[in-house]
Amino acid sequence: MAIQQFNAEQVFAAQATLGEGPLWDPRCSAYWWIDIEERKLFRFSPDSLRNLEWQLDQMPGTVVVRKRGGLMLSLQDGLASFDPVSGQVQSWGDPEFDKPDNRFNDGKCDPEGRFWAGTMRIKDHMKIFTGSLYSLESDGQIIKRWGDDIGVSNGIVWSRNGQRMYFVDSPRREVYQFDYDRTTGRIENRTCIFRAPDEIGFPDGMAIDTDDNLWIAFWGGWCVAKICPVSSRILSKISLPVAAPTACAFGGPNLDQLLITTASIGLNPEERRQQPLAGDLFVADVQVGGVAQPEFAG
Repeated sequence: MAIQQFNAEQVFAAQATLGEGPLWDPRCSAYWWIDIEERKLFRFSPDSLRNLEWQLDQMPGTVVVRKRGGLMLSLQDGLASFDPVSGQVQSWGDPEFDKPDNRFNDGKCDPEGRFWAGTMRIKDHMKIFTGSLYSLESDGQIIKRWGDDIGVSNGIVWSRNGQRMYFVDSPRREVYQFDYDRTTGRIENRTCIFRAPDEIGFPDGMAIDTDDNLWIAFWGGWCVAKICPVSSRILSKISLPVAAPTACAFGGPNLDQLLITTASIGLNPEERRQQPLAGDLFVADVQVGGVAQPEFAG
């Protein structure tokens, strides 16, 4: 079977250093996203093409919507709530206060409203693996769910029926599937459903569509690819004019547009000339819809 090909269009000249974590928020008809290296949070409206900005004191790893209003963030030093109106950040705890070389990275909310996020080493994270995976319960309890040797925690999503969770460990180039208990949040029976070949780069952020296929950004691969978690086959590819796509999210009123964040970090002057759009936001029409993202219940 031939791999279906799509193209992406630049929609905003963000020029981010390390754009990441896109998330559609139907309350404001906009995408939240972050620049980890610049410690910034953004809200991009595809209708007006406005991109509002908040400066943070720490590196953010991801952003999710909070049911009672505002947002939740994973930060270098733990999990926190954030009020975009006042700019107030309130810590909910740091389970790795004794690991100053680690920071929180990617995460999302599960179908029951838990906020899941994983950690990674700040430096040498492609060689030294010290990360773990946590969930923040609605009552504020932080539970360690898995691992002490995750490389880079990325791309957490759940199947539509909530019975499977998918997770990316970027340096290992692996995408895992877990059996998932919605009631307890327990994960078990980890299996590797996809290992990225060298030529496609490193799997990074991830989204899931209404057919339960995974859309994964491949750092160094110049693409986002649709992966079938059952067959482990690449079904589609979105070609990009930049080497480092970082994450993607379905959005728009019908959840049928795929927003893609990218990075410019680490490019030398020649690479920067070859990739003038590195760090910008892109959108692709991939002829399938996405799944609405749950909000944090706490």
